Amino acid sequence: MATGSYYGRMRATDADREKVHEVLQSAYADGRLTWEEFDSRSTALVNAKTYDQLASLTTDLRRPAPYQAQSYPLAVPSGRTNALAAVSLGFGVGQIFLPILGAIIAIVTGHLAKGQIKDSGDYGSGLATAGLVLGYVGLILPILLFVLVLGAVG
Repeated sequence: MATGSYYGRMRATDADREKVHEVLQSAYADGRLTWEEFDSRSTALVNAKTYDQLASLTTDLRRPAPYQAQSYPLAVPSGRTNALAAVSLGFGVGQIFLPILGAIIAIVTGHLAKGQIKDSGDYGSGLATAGLVLGYVGLILPILLFVLVLGAVG
């Protein structure tokens, strides 16, 4: 196949051109294009008829990886959800069946998952946070309840 994309020589719509224009504007605002490059590509955009022509204007402007000041090289997301984050949430919710032990497992795996996610860029930070919150609540409440019962008896 001689075309650069699946749509190749298919005619582009005005909405497609508008999306490309937004990418060009964003790249110019980010400093990834000079004014001359932005102007030249915008002019070519007006004359672009096909998807291939649109694609050629933005192939070098894909979104860069997020900048992380503390860690080099930059973590590239793998597109996977961290397994320990899921385990943390699972034990956080499942501590109904394993009261104290489930909370401890949720806390430990939640902290491990947060560290791995920071290093690898995997998804699942929210799962790990939810597991940590449930784990800490599930650990603190029984301890407080025990102290209150001990105080009432004493």
